[in-house]
Amino acid sequence: MSKIRLPLDGQPTEYTLNPAGPLQADPCLPPTSRKVYAAAHVVIDPLKPETLDIEATLAFRRHLWSLGFGVAEAMDTAQRGMGLDWATAKELIRISASERTGEIACGANTDQLHPETLPSIDRILAAYEEQCEAIEAAGGRVILMASRALAKRATSPEDYARVYGHLLRNLKQPAILHWLGDAFDPQLKGYWGSASIDQAMETCLSIIRENSSHIDGIKISLLDKQQEIKMRRLLPQGVRMYTGDDFDYAELIRGDEQGHSDALLGIFDGIASAASLALRALDQGDLTTYEALLAPTVPLSRHIFQAPTYFYKTGLVFLAYLNGHQKHFRMLGGQESARSITHLAKLFVLADQARLLRNPDLALHRMKLLLELAGVEA
Repeated sequence: MSKIRLPLDGQPTEYTLNPAGPLQADPCLPPTSRKVYAAAHVVIDPLKPETLDIEATLAFRRHLWSLGFGVAEAMDTAQRGMGLDWATAKELIRISASERTGEIACGANTDQLHPETLPSIDRILAAYEEQCEAIEAAGGRVILMASRALAKRATSPEDYARVYGHLLRNLKQPAILHWLGDAFDPQLKGYWGSASIDQAMETCLSIIRENSSHIDGIKISLLDKQQEIKMRRLLPQGVRMYTGDDFDYAELIRGDEQGHSDALLGIFDGIASAASLALRALDQGDLTTYEALLAPTVPLSRHIFQAPTYFYKTGLVFLAYLNGHQKHFRMLGGQESARSITHLAKLFVLADQARLLRNPDLALHRMKLLLELAGVEA
């Protein structure tokens, strides 16, 4: 059996790889019982670290489409707001949409605005409209991402209602709203005009009710399953709840007697094979297999998304590197250094226990390279 010494629990520990081996997920059609998007990371050119490796980035999206996922493009998982600027995101959206073999939805934001300015509501609207027009021209569905500029400028819930109402009424197809909690982005604290989750939810629901025919669904990323379930039960008929809860997604997708969540998740980037197989089982009503496949991925996801949560992208890119989806472990803005070697060693173990290392020998080799670079004996 393959073994490696890893820095676990504060000391070198010999770890034996899972003898069950990796899960094997063949290409398949999208699931029928749930609508699912994987928010996808980007791959950079290691010799030009602020430039995307377009072919490697697209290859990973083809991988996700082949397993039945829609791709959520240019979202926070792609380091939007943490290295991926609008000009690069716009070109990525254009290329991804032109080559898609499955569904694609793309993030519209206001990040072309200078972060130090305090733009007017009209300027924020214009920035959103510019991005929405580019996405729809490329053939993508719009995801209206939460705007740092709007969070900074809005003085009341009415400002949010004005902006979202105007945008939604002028789109060509129903959009997905995105409520990103401040664990993911501290600059979005108080979104929807209140620091109270209950009041913010009521404002958001009011906007949804007023514009329900223009809304496909809402993704909420609050990492609070009870708040998601509460909101899910209050949505107008026909408006989907897309879970963005990377802690409790298995339970929320499975659902209860009053409904279920669809999914738009960053963790699907890293657990695509297990999630694809689990969703196929769910389509067949096989909850035992669904649970058996997804349950081992939850500790991995909670580890990747632990505080500070916004550094979760580092874990996803590392997992893609271990699995051979890219040739290097480098990120925009040098964010590969955002997590410690002990964090990455634990990620390796949890991924192996969930049977997500698709080529264990390659993963073992690359983990040893990283340990050597960190001065840790493997």
